[in-house]
Amino acid sequence: QDGDLKFSLESVKKLKELMDGNRHINPRMKVPMASYSPCQEKHLPEEFRPVCKREDAPMIFRRLSLAAEDDLCEICANAACAGCF
Repeated sequence: QDGDLKFSLESVKKLKELMDGNRHINPRMKVPMASYSPCQEKHLPEEFRPVCKREDAPMIFRRLSLAAEDDLCEICANAACAGCF
């Protein structure tokens, strides 16, 4: 969840994979992660397409990617860490 937007945990994990894959690009060609948006990725889950129309899409994607970090339990990641810590 990010604000009033809710997404499935599996889709958020897929988003994280896409965003992590972007890190392996040549550093000189790399877009700063804060402004990176996976909207052009062909494997982006369909439920994220409406987010792509938003001006704040890169930050939403970044926050969702952080929520899916491997060191969080699935319950915390699914609940966007509300009250987990």
